[in-house]
Amino acid sequence: MSSDDPIALTRRWLERAVIGLNLCPFAKSVYVKQQVRFVLSEARDTDALLQLLRAELLWLHDADPGQTDTTLIVHPHVLTDFLDYNDFLDLADGLVAELGLEGEIQIASFHPDYQFAGTAYDDIGNHTNRSPCPTLHLLREASVERAVAAFPDPDAIVERNIATLERLGVDGWHRLMKP
Repeated sequence: MSSDDPIALTRRWLERAVIGLNLCPFAKSVYVKQQVRFVLSEARDTDALLQLLRAELLWLHDADPGQTDTTLIVHPHVLTDFLDYNDFLDLADGLVAELGLEGEIQIASFHPDYQFAGTAYDDIGNHTNRSPCPTLHLLREASVERAVAAFPDPDAIVERNIATLERLGVDGWHRLMKP
């Protein structure tokens, strides 16, 4: 695995952090069933990324959920600045609405410099959404609803994740993500 391959880096992050630390208790089942689609974007500007996002939203909408349940669009060449990325999310959500996919597909966001509002940049809780490359995660609403309904206390996930990351610490996070 090349250390500069964005898809390989994203898979490692998914396996070690998202699934390995159980940051998302719903991720493992779709990953082991190979229902996660990884798309590498070569986009160099937001217009090209929006075109790809449009195509992937429509593709996922039409795909058999038993074959592909979710899509990760990894875009290492555009929106590397978190504030620009965060602003882009409004356009992405607008595209979901424009395509009539509200209530069917939602977009989750991950970025190497992710920072929740009201937190310091180095707050360990930000790592719950820190991926190796900027990434748009397309999720089927029906799958999210089924997963949440099967989880005893979905509101506790955030608190549990922060506690896990606090125990791990920033140094532990960096060791976990090393090749």
